[in-house]
Amino acid sequence: MLAAVYRTQGSPDVVEVAEVDKPEPGLSEIRIKVQAAALNPTDASAVLGGFFPAPPEGSLYGLGWDVAGVVDAVGPGTIWQPGQRVIALSYGVPLGLNRAQAEYVVVPSNVIAEAPEGVDPIHASTIPLNGLTAAHSVELLGLRAGQSVLVTGAEGAVGGYAVQLAKRRGLTVVATDLSPEGRFATDVAGADVYVPASPSTIDALRAVRPEGVDAVLDTAMLGQAIIGAVVDGGTFVTTRLDALPQAERNIRVRLTQVGGDAATLTTLSDMASSGELALRVAGTYPLQAAAEAYARLIEGGLQGRLVLTMD
Repeated sequence: MLAAVYRTQGSPDVVEVAEVDKPEPGLSEIRIKVQAAALNPTDASAVLGGFFPAPPEGSLYGLGWDVAGVVDAVGPGTIWQPGQRVIALSYGVPLGLNRAQAEYVVVPSNVIAEAPEGVDPIHASTIPLNGLTAAHSVELLGLRAGQSVLVTGAEGAVGGYAVQLAKRRGLTVVATDLSPEGRFATDVAGADVYVPASPSTIDALRAVRPEGVDAVLDTAMLGQAIIGAVVDGGTFVTTRLDALPQAERNIRVRLTQVGGDAATLTTLSDMASSGELALRVAGTYPLQAAAEAYARLIEGGLQGRLVLTMD
C-alpha cells in the first residue's frame, strides 16, 4: 500500500509517498481503508523536527492522526464489521509507520466511532484529534453552567470546537484570536464576546468583564501572557506542554493529554450528524501530493484543516 512517510526532518520536502506493507489487525484491532486523513500542526512538528525525534538512520516514520474511512478487516474481540463507515484517531507519539495518512491503517477499538451520518469523509476526518483535544480541554475546565471561560485561538480548529462545546455546556464564552472580527467564533461557534488578540488582550477582556473569567482554555500557546485574565482560584488549561504558565493566585494549571476515547468521539460524531458541530475544510490534496499539502500547512493562515484523499 501507499503511505505518506519521512526518513529525516527539516522541511516539507522530506515527505514522500512510499510503498509499505499493509498492516494486519490483531486482538481488538480494526483495519480501515482510508478515504480521507486530515493534516494537523502536530504532523508538521514531526516533519520539521525540534519537538519529536527524527527516525533512526535507515528507517522511516508514517504521518497522520485523523482518519475517516471504511472498516476493511477486523481482529478477534471487536464488534466492528467490514463495510462500516468510521472515524478514528491514529493515536500515539508519531514514532512509527502505521499512521493515518495511508491507504490503510490499523487502530484499536477504543479510538474508533461510527462516521457522522450525512457528512462526507473529507469533513468527517477533521473531527478526531482536534475534536477530542477540545472536548478533553473543556472537561478539564471543571466549570458549571453559567461560569465563564476565555478561549484563545478561537478561530482555529481546536479553539473553534472548544467554543462550540463550551457553549453546549452552558458556559459564557469570551473568544480571542488574531482575526479583527472573529466571525467564525461568534457567528458560527457561538461565542458570547469576541476580543481581538493583541498585547493588551487582558485589558480588552477586563473592559468587558472587569472581574475576569473563571477559566482560560489556551489553544494559542499564550501561556503566561494570558493567565492574568483568570480570577483568583480559577483554572488555566493549555493544550501544549511547552505553553504551561507558572501557577499564581491559587490558579489550577492543567494540561490536556489526548488518548483513545471512543465514547467522546461518538458524541462528537453524533453532534456533527445533527449539525451541532461545525466542520471546516481549508482544502484537499491527493495522497500523492502530500509534500505539497505539508508545504501549505506550514505556510499557515488556513481557515480549517487540509485533508489528504485516497480515492
